[in-house]
Amino acid sequence: MSEGEVFHEKQRLELCAIHALNNVLQERVFTKETADEICKRLAPQCVVNPHRSVLGTGNYDVNVIMAALQSRELAAVWWDKRRTVQNLCMSKVHGFILNVPSRVSLGIVSLPLRRRHWLAVRQVNGQYYNLDSKLKSPVCIGGEAELRTFLTEQLSQDVAEMLLVVRREVEEDGSWLNPDSSSK
Repeated sequence: MSEGEVFHEKQRLELCAIHALNNVLQERVFTKETADEICKRLAPQCVVNPHRSVLGTGNYDVNVIMAALQSRELAAVWWDKRRTVQNLCMSKVHGFILNVPSRVSLGIVSLPLRRRHWLAVRQVNGQYYNLDSKLKSPVCIGGEAELRTFLTEQLSQDVAEMLLVVRREVEEDGSWLNPDSSSK
């Protein structure tokens, strides 16, 4: 499959969480409206919802991502960065959603600020792709070895975090972790 055949939503407003969800699912499932509904369910009594930007432009938190995945019979497993990505059982992982530092820009001017940004990584037809919504098109990472290198590099940033997107039963039985690595 070429990069042109890989589903890839591009960045709009502060909707990177929605783009990461749709990109990891490889279809447009979630919208700003569905994410806002999830926010309301998570904090029904709040006038100012703590799970999104007060400006209404997005900037959804991890709770929205987790609830969205649960609605699709999937789960988000937080990756403990003290482990090596060699411990991952890749065949059990549907995809990855990373939260990484990202530069802030106004038009063509890059500001000396960094904010948090959600991005997706997913295997499509045997190749892993970086589906960051800030990219012009998907970037082929390669096979499993190249993916492990990519994830290790991303996680080496102090504030980077990673969620494994797995089926619920995989979350429950812990099979996303290689059996020989559970004590590491």
